[in-house]
Amino acid sequence: MNSPGLSVLIPVYNRDVTPLVHALLAQAVAWPGPLEIRCLDDGSKEALRLPNRVLATLPGVSYEELPHNVGRAAIRNQLASAAQHEWLLLLDNDSLLPDDQFLGRYAAACHVAPVLVGGTAYEPAAPVAPELQLRWLYGRRREARPAALRQRAPHGQLTLNNMLVRTEVFRRFGLDESLTRYGHEDTKFGWLLRQAGIGVLHLDNPVLHDGLEPAAQFLQKTHDAVRNLACLYRAEGLGADTKLLKAALQLHRWGLGDAVRGAFQLRQQQVRRNLLSAQPSLRQLDALKLYWLLTELK
Repeated sequence: MNSPGLSVLIPVYNRDVTPLVHALLAQAVAWPGPLEIRCLDDGSKEALRLPNRVLATLPGVSYEELPHNVGRAAIRNQLASAAQHEWLLLLDNDSLLPDDQFLGRYAAACHVAPVLVGGTAYEPAAPVAPELQLRWLYGRRREARPAALRQRAPHGQLTLNNMLVRTEVFRRFGLDESLTRYGHEDTKFGWLLRQAGIGVLHLDNPVLHDGLEPAAQFLQKTHDAVRNLACLYRAEGLGADTKLLKAALQLHRWGLGDAVRGAFQLRQQQVRRNLLSAQPSLRQLDALKLYWLLTELK
């Protein structure tokens, strides 16, 4: 019986992914079957595409470019539709491999479940630049979680970055391309898997997040994600089990939604100044996200 093949899918946007691709190629022997790496550029700036074009010359690597940006969900769907093998490994383009055993750990566990999530890690030392503090702090405190903790709510803790999934499973559900803004494509995908009774196994096999955004950019992406969460809830009733939406709906049930939103509006700029500072507070970020969601749901 032939060993199952692996298609590594990397959406590329304004990022040099050659270090990631070379690291994956160096570990290809750890996967028991054939392996391909597919990189698809999603409308990057021309100057930032140049370093990646050499990838098209490497054996086992496909590199192509889209003429314009199609978004996070659509580009992953396109990559998955072109994949040749039984397993897909989804990686963000700002990921780095933690060591030389990354693919080996997935190979050893892939028989256990049709969907495996390896997690994300962040550098232990805080960045020097003040504008990067918020993204690093959020990553360390909220995203870098051990597998045992994530497994308590396996479908709710699913992330598209660093996810190994059977190709047939991903193609069956796909990602919602109507979510053109950043965020919560994984929330809906996890909900669909849970509804279909498809198991998710979390592993301690993290990639290192190497793309800290400045705080202003991270806040914009976070705001977009809150908008997507509100859209999913209004259109399909999804997300009610998320901590943020639970809090917003509870305030509305108590008749306090408008009062809380109005009170926070008065201090919104003060909170924003804190989040853009060298000592941001995640509690302030949580409050801002709740204000945004209450505004969307009013």
